[in-house]
Amino acid sequence: MAVPAYPPRRNQNLSRLQAIVADAQATVILTTKSLLPQLQEWFSQNAELAAIKLLATDDLNSNLAANWQAPQLSQDSLAFLQYTSGSTGKPKGVMVSHGNLLHNSEYLKQAFGLSSESISVSWLPSFHDMGLIEGILQPLYTGFLGVLMPPVSFVQQPIRWLKAITRYRGTHGGSPNFGYDLCTRKITPAQIQQLDLSSWNNAYCGAEPVSKATLEKFTEIFQACGFRSNAFDPCYGLAEATLMVSGGLVEDEPVYCAVETEALENNQVVISQGEQQNVKQLVGCGRAWLDTKIAIAHPENLTQCKPDEIGEIWVSGATVACGYWQRPEETKQTFHAYLADTKQGPFLRTGDLGFLRDGELFVTGRIKDVLIIRGRNHYPQDIELTVEQSHPALRPSCGAAFTVTVKGEEKLIVVQEVERSWLRKLDGEAVIIAIRKAIAQQHELQIYATFLIKTNTIPKTSSGKIQRRLCREKLLTGKLEVLASDNKNLIS
Repeated sequence: MAVPAYPPRRNQNLSRLQAIVADAQATVILTTKSLLPQLQEWFSQNAELAAIKLLATDDLNSNLAANWQAPQLSQDSLAFLQYTSGSTGKPKGVMVSHGNLLHNSEYLKQAFGLSSESISVSWLPSFHDMGLIEGILQPLYTGFLGVLMPPVSFVQQPIRWLKAITRYRGTHGGSPNFGYDLCTRKITPAQIQQLDLSSWNNAYCGAEPVSKATLEKFTEIFQACGFRSNAFDPCYGLAEATLMVSGGLVEDEPVYCAVETEALENNQVVISQGEQQNVKQLVGCGRAWLDTKIAIAHPENLTQCKPDEIGEIWVSGATVACGYWQRPEETKQTFHAYLADTKQGPFLRTGDLGFLRDGELFVTGRIKDVLIIRGRNHYPQDIELTVEQSHPALRPSCGAAFTVTVKGEEKLIVVQEVERSWLRKLDGEAVIIAIRKAIAQQHELQIYATFLIKTNTIPKTSSGKIQRRLCREKLLTGKLEVLASDNKNLIS
């Protein structure tokens, strides 16, 4: 049974990889000839990892293929363990069966309108569910050309992805929101003149909150080289549902919904009428396909929510995975939920919050990440976006907002990375004042403490999601490289 895992980098903590190896009871690690010497060196310093056999798959005797024997498989046989990213807890191995993979592959094919004429271009990491299933397995399932590039090549120079789409006449390819945002910030007008994105008719966007501003900015910049706004396909999924849960209709424009912020903080959906302040723009993540059903439930009493209420997103259907590896209690709690009022089920409890409007799914946040301050709910990603936009010295998608308890009351803490180009000229006091002002104006919140930290030091998962819990832990134990703060007593 396979277990996709990220290749570690030099000076990187191996604790997550070590946890996966131990949980999966791995006996062999498959890698490449180029990575083998580095892994041998790093693993030699760790007793548990040193005991695992390393094998370079591109350095095997091809004659060994004659000894291969076809395994006895059924739809219920496990294909691999997909370890969750661990953004709100320890990574858990999701048991994905061959039946799950076949069903979700057909799901993707129909939702994205894929055919043998499609051409995908992917930079997404193969150890992540979206990169593995969408980038590698989907071209094999449907039978079309799949072009792959290393994630680091994209992150270093985002133009490479769009150049590859231009060169291969890519029709299909996507990214989390931060990837599109990176393109808008790093690709120059001169580079845009080299692009032709007119063949790109399905630009999916998922794996993290989708921003209306990002989609509109990307369209505005790249429509000059043939990109169309209706190519965007915001979608929603998670490892526990193999990959995809919902997506839009091909060639339809993205669906937006403006809701009143105050109502949102009270788990209510009130559609904003006209132009007014304190409004949040939400992006629809499409609808369910095939046999998948989506329900919105109260997380506490497990009853179905009304249409104007925000609740936990529950999912049922053949795309839902088998459970967590060797975790029967957590499997029962997460994968076998039933609605208390209708007795319908079993459902997968996603841990995500949202609502349905005319069949369209809108995701508002995660249960474990929601900040409750003075009885009002605040979504950390909203606060983090406001922070990063408050001053040019702040690095996008590299901040964390969470709370600490002070004298029995929850207080807001902000941790934010600084752009490398600003490190030597940083005026920490001025930046922190800008952050405080923006949060007060847009969220009516007072920050208890702000911490500006060094570039590339905020904790993230292997798929790039902010690990707010770990960030909080590191801050309180003095393990973050703080450049400036307005309340260093918190970590003294």
